[in-house]
Amino acid sequence: MAEAKKLDAIQLEMLKQVADLHSVPEGAYSLRINGQLHGKNSSEHITIEKKEDVSGIDIIIAPGTKNESLHIPVILSQAGIREVVYNDFHIGENCDVTIVAGCGIHNGGSETSEHSGIHRFYVGKGAKVKYVEKHYGSGEGTGERVMNPTTEIYMEEDSYMEMETAQIKGVDSTDRRTKATLADRSTLIVHEKLMTHGSQYAETYFEIDLNGEDCGTHVVSRSVAKDESRQKFVSHVNGNNRSSGHTECDAIIMDKAKVVAIPEISANHTEASLIHEAAIGKIAGEQLIKLMTLGLTEKEAEEQIINGFLK
Repeated sequence: MAEAKKLDAIQLEMLKQVADLHSVPEGAYSLRINGQLHGKNSSEHITIEKKEDVSGIDIIIAPGTKNESLHIPVILSQAGIREVVYNDFHIGENCDVTIVAGCGIHNGGSETSEHSGIHRFYVGKGAKVKYVEKHYGSGEGTGERVMNPTTEIYMEEDSYMEMETAQIKGVDSTDRRTKATLADRSTLIVHEKLMTHGSQYAETYFEIDLNGEDCGTHVVSRSVAKDESRQKFVSHVNGNNRSSGHTECDAIIMDKAKVVAIPEISANHTEASLIHEAAIGKIAGEQLIKLMTLGLTEKEAEEQIINGFLK
């Protein structure tokens, strides 16, 4: 709690938005603020080490670690900071852990603020990981808020990873890239939620190699594009063995926004079972009318539909 007093009101609000925290957490954590490591703490089973050659940290989770969590939020509250951070996660065999990341940028100035995070996950045999990553922007400045997350996932046999990513407000430009390689009987589940407004641009790219026998993936992206914003969704699922894969993009388009969806599946094995889906459309008029008959304004009805869609 003592370290939490060092954070100002803006930084505390960013921490709340991206990591659901009201203060510096207990247990294993790494907190990065304005381009510097603000604080870190290892636990009995989770070790965090600062990299020597580049900005970032190495996280080593001991084999057999169960029901533990790790928080690694990043906050930029000064305009004009541009950084690239490398975080590597070495997750031991038979773990069951939750990792909460995320980046908040508050820009009150005229210079661009940018955070590019490269996260590499090495998921051991039989390990189970839940990874949550939220992005959020705020501030009245004219400088852009730019976030470019890259996630690389290497899954060993019988491992499981669930990845939840969300970008709902305030990010002017983002290039989100996820690449994964799956071994025998491993499973990767991805749920993405994304909203753009104004003149914002968001691009999402997935490439998943189903190399292992009986491995599988399920990738679902739900997005809302408002005003004159633009979005592009690209996914490649490659069935290189007896495997199953599903990629899905659902988007609501409003005003003068533009959305491009390019889901691609490639079966390179006779027993690869792959499905792709993409749907883009506006909010149905009957949905609005139904809610408006219950006393909601058109704007309130739209917000309720969008909130339900992005849950």
